[in-house]
Amino acid sequence: MTDAPTTAYVPEGLPDRIRHYIDGEFVDSIDGDTFEVLNPVTNETYVLAAAGKQADVERAVAAARRAFTEGPWPRMLPRERSRVLHRIADIVESRDARLAELESFDSGLPITQALGQARRAAENFRFFADLIVAQADDAFKVPGKQMNYVNRKPIGVAGLITPWNTPFMLESWKLGPALATGNTVVLKPAEFTPLSASLWAGIFEEAGLPKGVFNLVNGLGEDAGDALVKHPDVPLISFTGESSTGQLIFGNAAPFLKGLSMELGGKSPAIVFADADLDTAIDATIFGVFSLNGERCTAGSRILVQREVYDEFVERYAAQAARVVVGAPHDPKTEVGALVHPEHYEKVMGYVELGKTEGRLVAGGGRPEGFPTGNYVAPTVFADVAPDARIFQEEIFGPVVAITPFDTEEEALALANDTKYGLAAYIWTNDLRRAHNFAQAVEAGMVWLNSNNVRDLRTPFGGVKASGLGHEGGYRSIDFYTDQQSVHITLGAPHNPTFGKA
Repeated sequence: MTDAPTTAYVPEGLPDRIRHYIDGEFVDSIDGDTFEVLNPVTNETYVLAAAGKQADVERAVAAARRAFTEGPWPRMLPRERSRVLHRIADIVESRDARLAELESFDSGLPITQALGQARRAAENFRFFADLIVAQADDAFKVPGKQMNYVNRKPIGVAGLITPWNTPFMLESWKLGPALATGNTVVLKPAEFTPLSASLWAGIFEEAGLPKGVFNLVNGLGEDAGDALVKHPDVPLISFTGESSTGQLIFGNAAPFLKGLSMELGGKSPAIVFADADLDTAIDATIFGVFSLNGERCTAGSRILVQREVYDEFVERYAAQAARVVVGAPHDPKTEVGALVHPEHYEKVMGYVELGKTEGRLVAGGGRPEGFPTGNYVAPTVFADVAPDARIFQEEIFGPVVAITPFDTEEEALALANDTKYGLAAYIWTNDLRRAHNFAQAVEAGMVWLNSNNVRDLRTPFGGVKASGLGHEGGYRSIDFYTDQQSVHITLGAPHNPTFGKA
């Protein structure tokens, strides 16, 4: 289903240029270089952004390092930092409509979904504002002999490299814990979607974050991102993005022995058993692939369906996918908007054409009617896809799904695990024993039973295999952004073996 726009929507008050934010000031690149930022609905340039290089990253890291070594932020009490983070959350909440408007325009996300992401960004800050005050560290006692306790300390300058899908929310997911624990940061947002990242500076200033604690450098990954990863004064890198880029970062960070947290790609299975509630499973798996334009790392884009209900599932799924509303990102009725960039559009459309040779097309399959321009892809469904097909194995990151039948539980598990990725899995069954046994056997960092992707911020977020390195979320984020120093105190007579006594 389509809802074609009559004119391209442009928000009021767009900036004339997107600049870096370093040491409390908006600045251009040292060499004056810029790059074009495109409107995903028209693919026309709507603004120029400063293109950061090594010199700009060095300037930002120096500012962050000064703020860490000389400024008040790392030495403030957790409660004091918590108050600042709560003020940040309040400001984000109060501006959620504007944030969503700009995010939707910049990324092509449907406005209603962008609004949800803006509100989630506020919740991320609020969560870590509370967690840092409630944080309790371990203490171990050996009565009469020794007392041992753990002292957490911020590490230094955290390098944060974020993706172009739901950028504002994913930036908050890293900024919240990095700042809560007393670190300073240099953020390098994705070059496709720099608009919403530029809003953090004003929000942080208004909330009272000290100068130099937050720094922002725009630019290409091979320039600004690479310089940040290789900078010797940046001991931590948190990255969300493609697995191939994660491999490069891993190699480039190795000589410096940096701490790494990387949430990478996914090709997550959704397994639907014959005893599942099909109505709910179809609704959830439609949402799990086509929400956020299909540009989500945890998308359940491989759907495995038990043969007894396979034909019914495919027929109903295809019919519902055809009714998903494709439209202008700013239209509240839109369920799938425009993909983020023409490069990504060409990639996704390449997989759509490939899928026509690897499966049976039952819905979509190209550009939707009424959208002659822009990065629009009709929600596309392929059935009868072989397990070795590229559309079954490779991350497409768009509104495209592959459906495959299975007969036995053992076959379903083998199919689910037959991929290099291991981020998420979704299991639909009313057999409680099967649900738990399958969840524990599937190779995925996160599993949802009879549920779509509903996050509890206290739980670890991350994948296995090619889907990531390390976990964030809850106390795992606190662990990543702090050094855990062990302090030992002797309570009795010192236990000192004597060497060389006369």
